[in-house]
Amino acid sequence: MKPFDAPVLPGATIGVVGGGQLGRMFALEARRMGYRTLVLDPAPDAPAAQVADEQIRAPLNDRAAARELARRSDVVTLEWENADVATLRELAGVVPVRPGAHVLEACQHRVREKDAVRALGIGTAEYRHVGSATELRRALDEIGVPAVLKTSRGGYDGKGQAVIRAAADADAAYASLGGGGREMILEAMVRFRMEVSVVCARSPSGQVAAFPVSENLHRNGILDTSIAPARIPPAVADEARRIAETLTEGLRVEGLLAVEMFVGEDDRLLVNELAPRPHNSGHYTMEGCVVSQFEQQLRAVCGLPLGSTEQLRPAAMVNLLGEDGGTCLGDERVARALAVPAVALHLYGKHEARPGRKMGHLTALGATANEALERARAARRTLRGGG
Repeated sequence: MKPFDAPVLPGATIGVVGGGQLGRMFALEARRMGYRTLVLDPAPDAPAAQVADEQIRAPLNDRAAARELARRSDVVTLEWENADVATLRELAGVVPVRPGAHVLEACQHRVREKDAVRALGIGTAEYRHVGSATELRRALDEIGVPAVLKTSRGGYDGKGQAVIRAAADADAAYASLGGGGREMILEAMVRFRMEVSVVCARSPSGQVAAFPVSENLHRNGILDTSIAPARIPPAVADEARRIAETLTEGLRVEGLLAVEMFVGEDDRLLVNELAPRPHNSGHYTMEGCVVSQFEQQLRAVCGLPLGSTEQLRPAAMVNLLGEDGGTCLGDERVARALAVPAVALHLYGKHEARPGRKMGHLTALGATANEALERARAARRTLRGGG
C-alpha cells in the first residue's frame, strides 16, 4: 500500500483519470515540476495523452484498467468529475485518490449537490427532486414558472436541461430530457445580473486557498469569457471567496473545487454548480496569478504547501471553439492574433474542429480588467478572420 500521509515528491508518478484538455494542462505543469503522469483514457490522441509520460488506453469505468492505474501511480487525481465512484472507492484502498469518492458522490448528482450546499448554510435557488412527470407538475405548483428542469446526472455546457416557461410545457420538457422515471431536478429561475466563479484548493493537511473571483459570460450555454477580477463590489467578492472556502472545507476536498455562483440583483450570492477539478473559468490564472490552478491542483493532491493565489495583473480569458478559427494549426492568422499585446495562446491538441467544441483559449493581461478583455477579444476576432 502506498503511504497516504507523506508528501508525494517530484519524481513520483501521478495517475490522472481522464485525458481531456484539463488533464493536458495539468500534465504539462506536472512535467515542469519534475513529476511523471500516467493518463487513463480510451482515445489514442487524447489531449492529455499527447503530453503525458504514459497512457492506459481503456474506458474510464474499466475496473481492471483503473486498478493498473493505481498500481503504477503514487497518487491519483482526476480531470473529469463523472468518474465511476465505486471504482475510485476501491482504488482508495491502494493509493491516495484526491479528491475522494465522497466528493464526487455529491457533485455528480445535482440534488445531492444542492443538499450538500444547503447543509453548510449556503444559499441556492429553490429546487425539488423530480422522479416522474407527476412529481414535476407538483414541483412546478410549488416553485412556479419560469423554472429550469435538469437531469440529475451528466449534462454540461448547457446540455441536459430545459426551460419551462408555462406549466403546460412540463410534460414536453420532461420527455425531451429522457422522461421514463429518470431522476431530474427542477430549479427556480434566478434573476441575476452576473455569473461568477471561484476556484479553491485544499490540501490533505487542511490548508485552504481561494483564487480571485472571475466574472463569466456564456454563449449558447458554453462559457465564452472570464474576466478577473470580477467587476463586483469588494464585499461581494470577499463573500464569494468565503463561500468557496466553506464548501471546500465542508466537503473535505483534497484538490480543487470550482464553485459557480449567481450574483443577484441585490448582490446576494446563490451557488449554482460545483466541479471538483480545474475549471474553464480558472484558465486566467495561468498568466494572471503567482501559481496557476493546475500547479495548485498538483500541490494539493501531492500534499505540498499551497501556492500564493495573488493576482499579478487584471486578466481575461476567451474560449476558442470549433467555429473560432478551427484548430488554428497552420493558420497564419495566429501570428497576427499574437501581435496583440500581452496575449497568450493555449491549444488543446484536438484535430477535429466542431461547432461548440473547445479547441483552446486565449488569455490576455491588461492595466484593467476591461483592457484585458478587449485584448483577448481582439485576438480572437483576428483568428475568426476579422480585423
